[in-house]
Amino acid sequence: MTFTHYQESELTKEQRIELLKRPKIDFGTIFSRVQPILDSVQSQGDAAVAQWNTQFDGQSAQPLVVDPQQLEISLPLEVQQAIDLAFKNIETFHRAQISETIRMQTMPGVECQKMMRPIAAVGLYVPGGTAVLPSTAMMLAIPAMIAGCQTRVMASPPDASGALAPEIMYIAKKAGITHLLKAGGAQAIAAMAYGTESVPKVDKLFGPGNQYVTAAKMLAQQSEAQVSIDMPAGPSEVLVIADEEARPDFVAADLLSQAEHGSDSQVVLLYTPGFSFEQLLIELQTQLNQLPRKDLAAQALENSFALACDSMSSALDFSNAYAPEHLIVNVAEAEKYLDQIEHAGSVFLGAYTPESVGDYASGTNHTLPTYGYARMYSGVHLASFQKSMTVQQLSQEGLQAIGPAVEILAQREGLEAHKNAVSIRLKTLPSSHE
Repeated sequence: MTFTHYQESELTKEQRIELLKRPKIDFGTIFSRVQPILDSVQSQGDAAVAQWNTQFDGQSAQPLVVDPQQLEISLPLEVQQAIDLAFKNIETFHRAQISETIRMQTMPGVECQKMMRPIAAVGLYVPGGTAVLPSTAMMLAIPAMIAGCQTRVMASPPDASGALAPEIMYIAKKAGITHLLKAGGAQAIAAMAYGTESVPKVDKLFGPGNQYVTAAKMLAQQSEAQVSIDMPAGPSEVLVIADEEARPDFVAADLLSQAEHGSDSQVVLLYTPGFSFEQLLIELQTQLNQLPRKDLAAQALENSFALACDSMSSALDFSNAYAPEHLIVNVAEAEKYLDQIEHAGSVFLGAYTPESVGDYASGTNHTLPTYGYARMYSGVHLASFQKSMTVQQLSQEGLQAIGPAVEILAQREGLEAHKNAVSIRLKTLPSSHE
């Protein structure tokens, strides 16, 4: 097991810059492989999706698309209860995000409104390559349901027999998914972006995935498909800040919980004086050896590092510069540092708040910006499935009050027709001094 260690006070400026970088993704090569998949699905529809399914996964489920409401699903009771609990918490938190219409007068006679409308058709991608992810199905399907998106397509790769995991089907049915697409990879993204004989075209794509899924989303957004995406993304990541009160076994478990996602995941530990790094290494090795996915986690650790920091202030400065997808603050009185956290996808405060609870059941969304994009992107939330629309309405008095200013500004911009649209109306109104 390799877990590189650095001392922050000894880092040069260049070394710090290098540590803040993520493992490089060769998008040029990936784009060149993905573009033909998108092109073929755009031109050949379902037949191309089936062809790529067979080529990449060894099978293609028939039919490609099913109605979840028609499915008979059998789940162990304890699994169903666990899903129901998580579903309820996620729904509760996202329903609380419903925003009221803003309606106000900016000046007498000038009324402005801002209201939200659902995005009509959304595509929800649920990965299924190295692990079945019912949690992602909930994180995407529940806010889409609450927002009121009319067409909700969920895509997920089936198993070798062409069947989807019963957990995915149960959630799709419970959340009112309208179309369940049995396909993964770039071909599933293309099917939702362009539409096929059985897959409705969507307006926005959501969900995590491997480099090929991410590239497909990015290319589709740049194409004539007229589709947007939730966010750009890279491999999963977590940054843990630990102080002298943090238990090394807790910290090791949190690092490994993210490392097991895949060999390209990155986990970072920042620790302040008093934390036992030596004990952490022992715990990492012990826990790693017990994991079914230990080979993947071990490879992820090789892309990762630990940094000894002089203080919480310096640790938080590094964390804000890194802008992690997940930030665990495992220190005493963690909440008092919240105001100093500027850039993170989701924050987990205190010793008893593992990142796993946010992944599954606390209620927050786990579809988050990675690769440093937390500096400028939010994680998925209810408004991600909505668009805002502004409205204005003026009375005669309002136009008289605001019109002259609009005339002056339009004239300054050299847009005479803009000015005239106001002037022609003002001439029909009695002057204010009459």
